[in-house]
Amino acid sequence: MEKEFLAKRAMSIHAHPDDQEFTIGGTLAKWAQAGCEIVSVVITSGDSGSNDPSRGAQYKSVLAKLREDEQRAANAVLSIKESVFLHYPDGELEATIPLRKELTRLIRHYKPEVVFSGNPDGWFYGSEYVNHPDHRAAAEASVTAVFPSAGTRLMFTDLLEAGYEPHNVKRLYVHGVETPDTWVDISAEMDVKIEALRKHTSQLSEDPEKMIREWAAEEGQAKELAYAEAFKVMVLVKEEEPK
Repeated sequence: MEKEFLAKRAMSIHAHPDDQEFTIGGTLAKWAQAGCEIVSVVITSGDSGSNDPSRGAQYKSVLAKLREDEQRAANAVLSIKESVFLHYPDGELEATIPLRKELTRLIRHYKPEVVFSGNPDGWFYGSEYVNHPDHRAAAEASVTAVFPSAGTRLMFTDLLEAGYEPHNVKRLYVHGVETPDTWVDISAEMDVKIEALRKHTSQLSEDPEKMIREWAAEEGQAKELAYAEAFKVMVLVKEEEPK
């Protein structure tokens, strides 16, 4: 395998607390330990994430705070120091222009080399899971914020007037794709990934270790890796070849 790319600064954008731990927690842990500064952006606070019949509408604000705290704890395990919550309603997310603008502002502010996103085209996984609409909306808004919005000077001129200069993300890492082209070896990070996921106690009815190891082993098979996370990587800014 070719040498793995490593960014100096990256941004993870997902719909709910725990989304990044389920999907790319190993990669984030690996990059963070190697010195990459990672910003974790969570668009909703997961305030609809309970089917407890004893809970009503008044519980949503309580659950939102609980899940934000769980996400901060998970980020600490992954060595992610920056957590951003946008407080959109859970279950009602759409890839609107205002959301894209907000993500554009964050990208221009933090200036990541890499953005991690879900797959906006991901509807069905296997024969038992229909992808959550919030996941697709978050992915669509993230991808369109990366390109064209973040790097186009006269798009969202109010951001420009507020001092947010254009920024070109070098690479977009998309997970949850049928035909990945990049695999990150997370064999050494599996324990950390699982520990981070376990911080989301409000969402776990049983220990996730067996399932997470099976998923990562399946993704690693293509490259004969014990455990991996797989991505479609868009190289938006090519590195200059060394002379």
